[in-house]
Amino acid sequence: MKGSKAAGIAIAGGLLAGALIGGGLVYVNRDAFFKAATPEPAAKSELARFATGSLTRLETLKATPMAPAYVFKTREGADATFADFRGKVVVVNLWAMWCAPCRTEMPTLARLDEAYPDSELIVLPINVDATPDGLADARSFIDVHEPLPLYSDMKFQLPFELPGEGKMPQTVLLDRKGRIRASFSGEADWASPEARALVDALLAEPA
Repeated sequence: MKGSKAAGIAIAGGLLAGALIGGGLVYVNRDAFFKAATPEPAAKSELARFATGSLTRLETLKATPMAPAYVFKTREGADATFADFRGKVVVVNLWAMWCAPCRTEMPTLARLDEAYPDSELIVLPINVDATPDGLADARSFIDVHEPLPLYSDMKFQLPFELPGEGKMPQTVLLDRKGRIRASFSGEADWASPEARALVDALLAEPA
Protein backbone atom coordinates (compact mmCIF):
# COMPACT_ATOMS: atom_id res chain seq x y z
CA MET A 1 0.00 0.00 0.00
CA LYS A 2 2.78 2.35 0.90
CA GLY A 3 4.43 1.65 -2.45
CA SER A 4 1.20 2.31 -4.33
CA LYS A 5 0.64 5.52 -2.40
CA ALA A 6 4.19 6.68 -3.10
CA ALA A 7 3.81 5.81 -6.77
CA GLY A 8 0.56 7.71 -6.91
CA ILE A 9 2.15 10.76 -5.32
CA ALA A 10 5.06 10.56 -7.75
CA ILE A 11 2.72 10.30 -10.74
CA ALA A 12 0.60 13.23 -9.49
CA GLY A 13 3.74 15.26 -8.90
CA GLY A 14 4.96 14.48 -12.37
CA LEU A 15 1.64 15.49 -13.89
CA LEU A 16 1.62 18.73 -11.89
CA ALA A 17 5.19 19.56 -12.94
CA GLY A 18 4.30 18.81 -16.56
CA ALA A 19 1.27 21.06 -16.34
CA LEU A 20 3.35 23.86 -14.84
CA ILE A 21 6.04 23.51 -17.48
CA GLY A 22 3.45 23.29 -20.23
CA GLY A 23 1.69 26.34 -18.87
CA GLY A 24 4.96 28.21 -18.78
CA LEU A 25 5.65 27.31 -22.39
CA VAL A 26 2.15 28.42 -23.37
CA TYR A 27 2.71 31.72 -21.53
CA VAL A 28 6.06 32.28 -23.25
CA ASN A 29 4.66 31.25 -26.62
CA ARG A 30 1.68 33.53 -26.06
CA ASP A 31 3.99 36.54 -26.09
CA ALA A 32 5.68 35.21 -29.21
CA PHE A 33 2.26 34.72 -30.83
CA PHE A 34 1.11 38.26 -30.12
CA LYS A 35 4.43 39.68 -31.29
CA ALA A 36 4.12 37.71 -34.53
CA ALA A 37 0.54 38.95 -34.99
CA THR A 38 1.63 42.61 -34.78
CA PRO A 39 2.32 43.91 -38.30
CA GLU A 40 5.76 45.26 -38.98
CA PRO A 41 5.87 49.05 -39.47
CA ALA A 42 6.19 50.12 -43.09
CA ALA A 43 9.75 50.79 -44.18
CA LYS A 44 10.71 54.46 -44.35
CA SER A 45 12.70 56.06 -47.14
CA GLU A 46 15.88 58.09 -46.75
CA LEU A 47 13.69 61.21 -46.64
CA ALA A 48 12.56 60.25 -43.12
CA ARG A 49 15.47 62.29 -41.76
CA PHE A 50 13.50 65.45 -42.57
CA ALA A 51 10.62 64.48 -40.25
CA THR A 52 11.61 67.04 -37.62
CA GLY A 53 10.26 70.31 -36.26
CA SER A 54 6.93 71.20 -37.84
CA LEU A 55 7.29 68.15 -40.13
CA THR A 56 7.52 65.57 -37.33
CA ARG A 57 4.47 63.72 -38.70
CA LEU A 58 5.90 63.59 -42.22
CA GLU A 59 5.22 60.23 -43.92
CA THR A 60 8.09 59.01 -46.10
CA LEU A 61 7.38 55.43 -47.08
CA LYS A 62 9.90 53.44 -49.09
CA ALA A 63 7.16 52.56 -51.61
CA THR A 64 6.83 55.32 -54.20
CA PRO A 65 3.54 55.03 -56.11
CA MET A 66 2.81 57.29 -59.06
CA ALA A 67 0.54 60.26 -58.42
CA PRO A 68 -3.04 59.43 -59.45
CA ALA A 69 -4.20 60.28 -62.97
CA TYR A 70 -6.94 62.46 -61.50
CA VAL A 71 -8.28 65.45 -63.44
CA PHE A 72 -8.59 68.80 -61.63
CA LYS A 73 -9.07 72.32 -62.98
CA THR A 74 -6.89 75.34 -63.70
CA ARG A 75 -7.99 78.84 -62.74
CA GLU A 76 -9.46 79.22 -66.24
CA GLY A 77 -11.40 75.94 -65.98
CA ALA A 78 -9.14 73.81 -68.20
CA ASP A 79 -8.34 70.21 -67.29
CA ALA A 80 -5.05 69.50 -65.51
CA THR A 81 -3.35 66.38 -64.15
CA PHE A 82 -0.16 65.77 -62.17
CA ALA A 83 1.44 64.41 -65.34
CA ASP A 84 1.43 67.99 -66.67
CA PHE A 85 4.15 68.82 -64.14
CA ARG A 86 6.38 65.80 -64.80
CA GLY A 87 10.06 66.76 -64.71
CA LYS A 88 9.55 69.18 -61.80
CA VAL A 89 9.45 68.64 -58.06
CA VAL A 90 5.86 69.39 -57.03
CA VAL A 91 4.50 70.38 -53.62
CA VAL A 92 0.79 69.60 -53.85
CA ASN A 93 -1.35 71.25 -51.18
CA LEU A 94 -5.07 70.46 -50.81
CA TRP A 95 -6.98 73.22 -49.06
CA ALA A 96 -10.42 74.78 -48.56
CA MET A 97 -11.79 78.04 -47.22
CA TRP A 98 -13.71 76.19 -44.48
CA CYS A 99 -10.42 74.65 -43.25
CA ALA A 100 -8.81 77.13 -40.84
CA PRO A 101 -5.40 75.34 -40.69
CA CYS A 102 -5.35 75.39 -44.50
CA ARG A 103 -5.61 79.17 -44.54
CA THR A 104 -3.09 79.52 -41.70
CA GLU A 105 -0.32 77.63 -43.52
CA MET A 106 -0.91 79.23 -46.93
CA PRO A 107 1.53 82.14 -46.33
CA THR A 108 4.28 79.59 -45.62
CA LEU A 109 3.60 77.90 -48.97
CA ALA A 110 3.84 81.31 -50.66
CA ARG A 111 7.22 81.92 -49.00
CA LEU A 112 8.41 78.48 -50.10
CA ASP A 113 7.42 79.31 -53.67
CA GLU A 114 9.19 82.68 -53.49
CA ALA A 115 12.37 80.97 -52.26
CA TYR A 116 12.70 79.03 -55.54
CA PRO A 117 12.03 81.56 -58.33
CA ASP A 118 12.35 80.19 -61.86
CA SER A 119 13.45 76.83 -60.48
CA GLU A 120 12.46 73.24 -60.89
CA LEU A 121 10.00 73.51 -57.96
CA ILE A 122 6.23 73.89 -58.44
CA VAL A 123 4.04 74.76 -55.45
CA LEU A 124 0.57 73.56 -56.45
CA PRO A 125 -2.32 74.55 -54.16
CA ILE A 126 -5.56 72.80 -55.18
CA ASN A 127 -8.74 74.17 -53.64
CA VAL A 128 -11.50 71.67 -52.84
CA ASP A 129 -14.41 73.97 -51.97
CA ALA A 130 -17.48 72.36 -53.53
CA THR A 131 -19.60 75.43 -54.36
CA PRO A 132 -19.19 78.34 -56.80
CA ASP A 133 -19.27 80.81 -53.89
CA GLY A 134 -16.59 78.84 -52.08
CA LEU A 135 -14.39 78.80 -55.16
CA ALA A 136 -14.90 82.56 -55.63
CA ASP A 137 -13.79 83.16 -52.03
CA ALA A 138 -10.80 80.88 -52.60
CA ARG A 139 -9.81 82.89 -55.69
CA SER A 140 -9.84 86.13 -53.68
CA PHE A 141 -7.88 84.50 -50.85
CA ILE A 142 -5.15 82.99 -53.03
CA ASP A 143 -4.69 86.27 -54.89
CA VAL A 144 -3.22 87.87 -51.75
CA HIS A 145 -0.71 85.03 -51.45
CA GLU A 146 1.33 85.58 -54.58
CA PRO A 147 2.96 83.91 -56.42
CA LEU A 148 0.68 80.95 -55.68
CA PRO A 149 -1.63 79.83 -58.52
CA LEU A 150 -5.24 78.64 -58.18
CA TYR A 151 -6.28 75.10 -59.08
CA SER A 152 -9.51 73.46 -57.97
CA ASP A 153 -11.36 70.19 -57.47
CA MET A 154 -15.00 71.02 -56.77
CA LYS A 155 -15.85 67.30 -56.57
CA PHE A 156 -13.85 67.09 -53.30
CA GLN A 157 -12.54 63.73 -54.46
CA LEU A 158 -8.80 64.39 -54.77
CA PRO A 159 -8.19 64.37 -50.97
CA PHE A 160 -9.29 60.71 -50.98
CA GLU A 161 -7.06 59.81 -53.94
CA LEU A 162 -3.90 60.76 -52.04
CA PRO A 163 -2.24 59.18 -48.95
CA GLY A 164 -4.05 61.44 -46.44
CA GLU A 165 -7.34 59.73 -47.32
CA GLY A 166 -9.50 62.83 -46.93
CA LYS A 167 -7.59 64.62 -44.16
CA MET A 168 -7.28 68.39 -44.48
CA PRO A 169 -5.03 70.16 -45.06
CA GLN A 170 -3.01 67.60 -46.93
CA THR A 171 0.35 68.13 -48.62
CA VAL A 172 2.08 65.66 -50.92
CA LEU A 173 5.53 65.95 -52.48
CA LEU A 174 6.11 64.49 -55.94
CA ASP A 175 9.52 63.89 -57.47
CA ARG A 176 10.48 64.66 -61.06
CA LYS A 177 9.14 61.27 -62.19
CA GLY A 178 5.70 62.02 -60.75
CA ARG A 179 6.06 59.62 -57.82
CA ILE A 180 4.66 60.29 -54.33
CA ARG A 181 7.74 60.61 -52.12
CA ALA A 182 6.34 62.20 -48.94
CA SER A 183 3.00 63.25 -47.50
CA PHE A 184 1.82 65.30 -44.55
CA SER A 185 -1.64 65.64 -43.02
CA GLY A 186 -2.34 68.78 -41.01
CA GLU A 187 -0.84 72.24 -40.76
CA ALA A 188 2.91 72.72 -41.19
CA ASP A 189 5.41 75.51 -41.72
CA TRP A 190 6.43 75.00 -45.35
CA ALA A 191 8.92 77.86 -45.16
CA SER A 192 10.83 76.17 -42.31
CA PRO A 193 14.44 74.94 -42.63
CA GLU A 194 13.29 71.31 -42.52
CA ALA A 195 10.79 71.89 -45.35
CA ARG A 196 13.43 73.66 -47.43
CA ALA A 197 15.89 70.81 -46.78
CA LEU A 198 13.29 68.24 -47.89
CA VAL A 199 12.64 70.16 -51.11
CA ASP A 200 16.37 70.59 -51.73
CA ALA A 201 16.90 66.83 -51.34
CA LEU A 202 14.28 66.09 -53.99
CA LEU A 203 15.65 68.79 -56.30
CA ALA A 204 19.13 67.27 -55.98
CA GLU A 205 17.98 63.91 -57.31
CA PRO A 206 18.67 63.18 -60.98
CA ALA A 207 15.80 63.78 -63.35
